Amino acid sequence: MAGLDAALAGVTAWIGDNLLIDTVRVTLPATGDPVLNEATGQLEYPDGDILYEGPGAVQGSAAQAEISAVPDHNLPWVQETTSRYRLLTPLPAPIPPKDAVVTVVAVHDPAHTGLLGRSWTCTDPGRAGTVEVVRITPLDQLRTGAP
Repeated sequence: MAGLDAALAGVTAWIGDNLLIDTVRVTLPATGDPVLNEATGQLEYPDGDILYEGPGAVQGSAAQAEISAVPDHNLPWVQETTSRYRLLTPLPAPIPPKDAVVTVVAVHDPAHTGLLGRSWTCTDPGRAGTVEVVRITPLDQLRTGAP
């Protein structure tokens, strides 16, 4: 359908120009043993392999129904919540696998630095469909920062 393809190309270009304006990094989780940083006295995990670094966006969910609480195994009450976010990347970007780690490494506006320093895990692979204009990957914010 030539008309639909042309319309989708226009939407894809608009999304790239107006939404995918920050820089995101998608990495595999670190697999090596932690190494002692003698300067800080802290154990540090090695970096995971970078799968993608480029244009993207991380958006929080506005729907309260998408925030759910999960009890820890040894507590009789709910302690932590699952924070639903979504990663938007261009269609040519690789599909992030489940458990990949996402960080925002640069923002387009210095006033919007709230996402810097946080990390998320991909709860499922990037979604796919027969008609797409942007890749959407569901995320959950990591509680303790990057692994």
